[in-house]
Amino acid sequence: MFKDLKSDLSASIVVFFVAVPLCLGIALASGAPMFSGIIAGIIGGIVVGIASGSPLGVSGPAAGLAVIVLSAITTLGSWSAFLLAVVLAGLVQLIMGYAKAGFIAYFFPSSVIKGMLTGIGLLIILKQIPHALGYDKDMEGDLSYFQRGGETTLSSIASAFDAFTPGAMLIAALSIPVLVFWDMVLIKKHKIFSVIQGPIVVVVLGIVMNFFYQKGLLNFSLAANHLVSIPVPENLAGFFSLLTFPDFSAITNFEVWKIALVMAIVASLETLLCVEATDKLDPYKRVTPTNRELKAQGLGNVVSGLIGGLPITQVIVRSSANIAFGAKTKMSAILHGVFLLISAITIAGLLNMIPLASLAAILIIVGYKLAKPALFKQMYQLGWEQFVPFVATVAGILATDLLIGISIGMVFGIFNTLYHSYNNSHYMKNIITSEKGHEVHHIVLAEEVSFFNKASILNALNNIPKNAKVIIDCSNTKSLAYDVIEIIKNYESNAKTKNITVEKINFIEPVLT
Repeated sequence: MFKDLKSDLSASIVVFFVAVPLCLGIALASGAPMFSGIIAGIIGGIVVGIASGSPLGVSGPAAGLAVIVLSAITTLGSWSAFLLAVVLAGLVQLIMGYAKAGFIAYFFPSSVIKGMLTGIGLLIILKQIPHALGYDKDMEGDLSYFQRGGETTLSSIASAFDAFTPGAMLIAALSIPVLVFWDMVLIKKHKIFSVIQGPIVVVVLGIVMNFFYQKGLLNFSLAANHLVSIPVPENLAGFFSLLTFPDFSAITNFEVWKIALVMAIVASLETLLCVEATDKLDPYKRVTPTNRELKAQGLGNVVSGLIGGLPITQVIVRSSANIAFGAKTKMSAILHGVFLLISAITIAGLLNMIPLASLAAILIIVGYKLAKPALFKQMYQLGWEQFVPFVATVAGILATDLLIGISIGMVFGIFNTLYHSYNNSHYMKNIITSEKGHEVHHIVLAEEVSFFNKASILNALNNIPKNAKVIIDCSNTKSLAYDVIEIIKNYESNAKTKNITVEKINFIEPVLT
């Protein structure tokens, strides 16, 4: 884990800068104390990062839970009673992890997961345009089309062009070219430019320009709502005074248990979706153990609730930024939590000088990397069975929110699967033999193999021991889902690390139209 520290360190700093306004924005949208978002970010980075098996996922407070949290605090009438619900939600997640409920992640088709990533990428760009223009009405981290205050994602952009702030726009206008030039030119010139990432330079540039604005050296200014705003403790004792604790006397309140169960289910679903998406972005195609991830998230929520933090999930914006800027192991996620902790105690005042326009520029680049036009072409070439759920998921996320958009994509994905299942039955048989003292696992796929078979096939492949041989026989297969093709190809790439020989018979390659 430490051999890639150089890459993980630079990526963790970028994720740290991205996480600060997201933690604060989600706390604001949740109607919770601002510092609760920072606490959740710290716990998500350090506690969940250590316990998790996800190599590149980053955890923290999630926008998808903001409405639930806001309603729950109102219902319970007490922040401390809500914290108890967070602790109980974490315990429920721990139980789900030990009950091996993580298999749910494998029931989401690849087209929907890729649509989720693309939709979030486009949404990040659209949501950050107002912040880049200095129109900061919507909170950072919001992923819903309909915003608080009556505006929508599109109307907010229109309003931003009518009421932009020149100082913020200038910072964003300089930052985006710096990021592009850094990524496309400088990083290829010398190793130093891969250690000192472009986003770090952009943040420093934003702080310097804001300093010049404040001193009147440039004829612009930024209002307080155009900057990061984190509580500033005077000393270590002041930091600990910001912590709050759950009210255990509310344990007999039925509403506390009901809210805990709802949060546990929604947080687990969001985490498992993010795990699937993050694994697809992983350049090494590693597979996150989902049951362990549920346990890690449960532990994180127990600790977060005990010291005054928001509920935690693995989150795609921070995870994709982590991957986009070169992280290789989970040390990046852990370090970003450490930086959040240190900065909250020591340099909160300096962080409050960072313009949101600088962070908007970074997130716009992250959004573009998630939603490159080439991906639309690739999904179209894979055929309508992949393209339609993909587009439906993207459109649903842009028009509603994350969970509804994924549900829309799932409807199309399930319809395709049911259509094929109506015409073909399916099964999978695993025959184990021996050859020259080595185990040979002969996996015979059925006539019809859909994305519903992802979990069983992945389980069979993961159970193959080191130094063995596996034969994947598609001789009888008429229809092989692209999700399963992807799993087999990823497994084949990763099998070399276990000295496993992979032989494919009549393997069905995806047909490009």
